[in-house]
Amino acid sequence: MTTQINVLDAGRKEQIKDIVCDILELDLDEVTETSLFKEEHDADSLRTIEILASLERVFGLSLEQAELSRMVNLAGVYAVIAEAEGK
Repeated sequence: MTTQINVLDAGRKEQIKDIVCDILELDLDEVTETSLFKEEHDADSLRTIEILASLERVFGLSLEQAELSRMVNLAGVYAVIAEAEGK
């Protein structure tokens, strides 16, 4: 059995980055795909939960809280969203 991994287009990635930057109160140019939310941007666990909840609401997805451990940077968030959309 093979699992198809969805790839997010640039528009979807930009939308996700906008949500993350809004919640973390950062400018778009301050966050890269690999910059760490907690270590580099001082995000606490409440903010990461807020990111998860916002993504669920905006994209109409149901995300497990266990995915928070993967959502440490934009690349992780993109992967989680792509997988959730592929289900």
